Amino acid sequence: MSSSSLHYTPNLRDIEFNLFEFLDIGRTSLGKGPFGDLDETAARQTLETFAQLCTQELAKSFDESEHNPPKLVNGEVKLPPGLKAAMGAYYDAGMHLLETPTHLGGLGAPPSLGWAAFELLLGSNPALAFFTLGNLLARVIDKLGTESQKQRFLPHILDKRWSGSMVLTEPDAGSDVGAARTKARQVNGDVWEIEGVKRFITNGESDIAENIIHMVLARPDGAAPGTKGLSLFVVPKFWVNEDGSLGEHNNVVCTKLEKKMGLKGSVTCELTFGDGKPTRGLLLGDVHDGIRQMFHIIENARMAVGLKSMAALSAGYFRALSFAKDRVQGSDLAKARDKSAPRVSILQHPDVRRMLMAQKAHAEGLRALALFTASVQDQVELQGGHRSTAAGEADVLNDMLLPLVKGYSSEKAYELLSLSLQVHGGSGFLTDYPVEQYIRDQKIDSLYEGTTHIQALDLLMRKVARDGGATLSGLLGRIRETAEGNEGGPELKTERAALAEALGHLETLLGTLMGKLGESVYHVGFQGNRVLFAVAEVVIGWLLVRHAAVALERMKSNPGDKAFYSGKVASARWFCHEVLPGIAHAARMVENGNLDLMDVAEESF
Repeated sequence: MSSSSLHYTPNLRDIEFNLFEFLDIGRTSLGKGPFGDLDETAARQTLETFAQLCTQELAKSFDESEHNPPKLVNGEVKLPPGLKAAMGAYYDAGMHLLETPTHLGGLGAPPSLGWAAFELLLGSNPALAFFTLGNLLARVIDKLGTESQKQRFLPHILDKRWSGSMVLTEPDAGSDVGAARTKARQVNGDVWEIEGVKRFITNGESDIAENIIHMVLARPDGAAPGTKGLSLFVVPKFWVNEDGSLGEHNNVVCTKLEKKMGLKGSVTCELTFGDGKPTRGLLLGDVHDGIRQMFHIIENARMAVGLKSMAALSAGYFRALSFAKDRVQGSDLAKARDKSAPRVSILQHPDVRRMLMAQKAHAEGLRALALFTASVQDQVELQGGHRSTAAGEADVLNDMLLPLVKGYSSEKAYELLSLSLQVHGGSGFLTDYPVEQYIRDQKIDSLYEGTTHIQALDLLMRKVARDGGATLSGLLGRIRETAEGNEGGPELKTERAALAEALGHLETLLGTLMGKLGESVYHVGFQGNRVLFAVAEVVIGWLLVRHAAVALERMKSNPGDKAFYSGKVASARWFCHEVLPGIAHAARMVENGNLDLMDVAEESF
């Protein structure tokens, strides 16, 4: 199948297994608290409708930007027509209202259902997904804005399909957000003037909507250095009057469009504020709490990037599987010396099966991790919302899981997409097939919204350290219950034993690293990524074993779906046999880790 065809095959069956058979959101989330009145039947129908829209309409624009990328013309970015048509179809179908609260006219779906639907959008064309940020910004303004700000921007963002951007990075600051130099000067009330240059802004300019809402971090005159001195401003492309009507252009100018290796349909640009004439913005909530406010957007973006990687791997796996079934080459390896032996599909070759199962098990594992995290977010909302006292335990667990979703998924998907391409043989290197674009589009995921090592440092230095490891210990305790219990019965005895062994090595690894911290924090610098991956793999192993237990039980009552359930068991067995033993090696590497590399002179590199 060429990339110009409808390239995307969603794994709707596994999505539904996660939501309704394993997480059981029909009982735990749907219709409860703020989550509207969707029931399981309606939720399934919504996913099926969206999957059809994504495969038949939105996927059409997947490779258009490769041949007709966005263009910067007199400060305005012109998008290719197919991309704009796809976004129109997305809004016409009402999918932007799925997670929108009911009081804003939406369906009020829980995060678990919202993220599941978002996977489908990401798989069909990842560039499209980031043009929907206005939907999230509406929810952020609804939660954090003043009443006058809500009246000013809501519901116009939703009704008029305004897009949005998050504006942090600067040319000289990069990931060091606290080094930002963009300035803010108060004019009156909550109105400020913004001046500075921001870089690598995703979809900071386009002609896809009549207005763009920029969430801009800037430093007010006299504010403290570092991230604590930053405030968050709502800066529209066209000024929004108090009654919601549009005013003049707000002097937010796109001064550069980046040329990239992939994800070309997503506009990555440089934005200049306040050059020559003022750029106005409103101080969000009329309070100076910028970095905490922005994290409502950052954390959502990190989750989105993890899902983007998982969706790319899942799409790549299905392309590789389809190719392996159709491609006939060579005889069965056991009959290789028989020149008259019939040719077989490459799916019959052991090495191809190895590569396919590596993709399958990891794609299902990454989806399990993401949707388990999303179910925790359901509980956060049901218990009072992010940062509320009542949601404490669920909130900190979600915080700890996010680096795993973002950091591990983005690294592992890139590695495994190379296997998707490898299954295609030489054909995979051609643009006739979509996997080479999947790889290029996905690589950015380990780089933006916090690089992999930033995720590792966030996990260890903030999320684990802030409560002395209590949240991590609680999660590992749940894993131990599964490993030492009888979930799945005798058929999963070997897998539970592998999980128990991996858990023991992980606890040794963590204890060793904590001991070495007394010598130098550089040990975290050297070992952080390894620890991030080890924690993620043990959590994924735990989830896959539990998936297999559910599959074994369901197989008895639903024998017509035996192939799917058998595949779930096979994924868990492969992961426990091939991946979890690596935790022992990781523990040895941490134990043997030293700081010698810090003594190597710069001239010797």
